[in-house]
Amino acid sequence: MTTTVRQPSAPLRTAVRVARRPAARTAVASVVLAALLVASALIAVGVGPASIAPSDVAATIWAHLTGGAPVLSPTEDAIVWQLRMPRVLTAALVGGGLALCGAVMQALTRNPLADPYLLGLSSGASTGAVIVLVLGVSIALPVAAFAGAMLALVFTFAIGRAGGRSSSTSLILAGLAVSAVLSALTSLVIFWSATNDSYREILGWLLGSLAGAQWSDVLLVAVVAAVCAVPLLGSARTLDGFALGDTAATALGIPVERMRLALFACCALLTGALVAVSGAIGFVGLILPHATRAIVGVRHRALLPTTFLVGALFLLWADTIARTAFDPRELPVGIVTALVGGPVFAVLLTRAHRTKLVRR
Repeated sequence: MTTTVRQPSAPLRTAVRVARRPAARTAVASVVLAALLVASALIAVGVGPASIAPSDVAATIWAHLTGGAPVLSPTEDAIVWQLRMPRVLTAALVGGGLALCGAVMQALTRNPLADPYLLGLSSGASTGAVIVLVLGVSIALPVAAFAGAMLALVFTFAIGRAGGRSSSTSLILAGLAVSAVLSALTSLVIFWSATNDSYREILGWLLGSLAGAQWSDVLLVAVVAAVCAVPLLGSARTLDGFALGDTAATALGIPVERMRLALFACCALLTGALVAVSGAIGFVGLILPHATRAIVGVRHRALLPTTFLVGALFLLWADTIARTAFDPRELPVGIVTALVGGPVFAVLLTRAHRTKLVRR
């Protein structure tokens, strides 16, 4: 007796192939981006006044991780391991984290202009940092920035839930109000207390800088990113529901208010840690989710991890340009991200506008 295996019809085979394309495209994109990130890190560590080959950089990293014999001179070894490696890793983690938070917040608020600073976090961190820099309060700058960001979040949530129930609109408006007040407070502190040299230091921090990154910064950001990234990356299906609107998300069984607050809190915690070590770096969380959607589409299962990798690549190279393009001077990395991000955002906005016109 023979068994005949029924072959799927041609339309069904076509549907299966089409369904598999996004997953395959996402896998390919993730592998390519991860490989580019590793290669970029090796190249970026070797770029600078003391140029070091990527192979020597890789051998030095391997020697430190395994306890092997050094392959470079003590000076070059210190440049690679103590100066550039922490900075490159911090840049990658900060860029990836900001981009990931941007993608999550744009879905939660259904606002394409949302980014990690929307809830007043940047202003809160800036206020905390400026108070330490200007008044000489005996608290470490990252601690003060992180505390300022968390305080801003508490105020934003308190105002946004004043009526007993929060919504994306009420939280955005509350964030704008908190941001305005804290920005004014920061300006007041600078105007009242800053003198000569402190102006330059404050301006550098407000524009974003990774110049002082150390291994302790890498550890702080990596731990917070690991704690926050897991729930954010695991919320892909929930974010797909939020993208349809609160009513549709509720119909899908999503506890809208509880999930929104939990994911906002996760983004705030991660953003506070990132801003604490890097200063206020704009445009990363705003433009990179839009650019990544052009590669992998709008499904968050593909969008979130890919956005993290694209954000890491972007800020890694932005910081490399900031510290090498005008050597011996070094630009705040926020200037580079604004110079690149502004035109890119304008192009994306124009393309989106044309697409809507065509669809009409």
